[in-house]
Amino acid sequence: MATEIKLPRLGQGMESGTIVKWLKSEGDAVKKGEPLYELDTDKVTQEVEADATGVLLKIAVQEGEVPVGQTVAVIGEQGEEVAIEVAPEEPQTEGSRAPARDAERERGSEASAQAEPPSGNGATRSDGRIKASPLARRIARERGVDLAQLRGTGPDGRIVAEDVEQAEASPAPAGAAAVPAGEVEIVPLTSIRRTIARRLTEAWTVPVFQLTIDVDMTRAVALREQLVARMGDGAKPTLSDVLTKISASALMRNRAVNAHYGEDGIKRFPTANVGIAVAAPQGLVVPVIQRAESLTIPEIADARAELVGRARENRLRQGDLDGGTFTISNLGMFGVQQFIAVLNPPQAAILAVGSVEERPVARDGEVVVRPMMTVTLTCDHRTVDGADGARFLEDVKAFLEEPGLAL
Repeated sequence: MATEIKLPRLGQGMESGTIVKWLKSEGDAVKKGEPLYELDTDKVTQEVEADATGVLLKIAVQEGEVPVGQTVAVIGEQGEEVAIEVAPEEPQTEGSRAPARDAERERGSEASAQAEPPSGNGATRSDGRIKASPLARRIARERGVDLAQLRGTGPDGRIVAEDVEQAEASPAPAGAAAVPAGEVEIVPLTSIRRTIARRLTEAWTVPVFQLTIDVDMTRAVALREQLVARMGDGAKPTLSDVLTKISASALMRNRAVNAHYGEDGIKRFPTANVGIAVAAPQGLVVPVIQRAESLTIPEIADARAELVGRARENRLRQGDLDGGTFTISNLGMFGVQQFIAVLNPPQAAILAVGSVEERPVARDGEVVVRPMMTVTLTCDHRTVDGADGARFLEDVKAFLEEPGLAL
């Protein structure tokens, strides 16, 4: 019996997704768990696996936005009749629930079908569509780059993000329209940028307070150097990895900070799932290191390196972003000494980390120079009281200045 493949809900609050590319064609054999198509949500672009085995009898929606729960394909036995009626290409009427193509994608598809691609452009398929990664398509839409004019350097001539970025940096061809000096540039809002705007607006309504403390990083820096010296294979631990471990340990002692606010009550979690704010090409994302309190610093380094790498290649999965109970935002690598991070609701707190720099400090009646770091904790006052936040920061400072206390 044929199985209708419906658009899954990949995360809490997801109402729709945009099908970017099918990895199988009609008539292809499909195994359960095999990647079937690429889906763009407001957080990530990821491959969606087939939940049935058989033959892909019908692709109901070739591309475009689809609400959660709508049938996008049918899998069954060879020769089996398809029981659903789909017409994804018909014009949409007002109030229709059928998938409507994004206007920018529609214009791009028409252009790629009508325009004559440059000679030798291996990125154009026989059906007129251009082979390009989801990230390359997104960057091209944001920056107004015509994919039909590019030569892909990826597998089988596929256009990748680097091709788009290089094209944008290259001089415009002769005859190309020049942007008048001083003209305002309009950058279209991507789905992830809309999500960032929505969540920041939500955060603005939360009553928050901040607490700031300076930390002597002498022993934390020495610990990190010793770990690096002893490392073989794997990612080299950074001070951010040390801080993640220290914060997780402090969260286990201060569960009021390791919490979510909800209208039905405050949730205090038994594990520290620490989110790491990452500036990815598609926008700010916060992948999560699960159960950080139970990991060693080298294990955290490996997990962080993998998550950050996938974030910057736009290959995060929805599960990489779910379940965070606390967030760390580190701008120290940019030389920022101190800043206030915006809360990541429904989480109760976020830690803003500044740079480690040599500063004169008083020790035993003398002025000495020490590697110092300033951290600022932003708390949701509906969930965390001032004393709770202060005790958490007190533990973070104590553990960083004497890492053995965190064991």
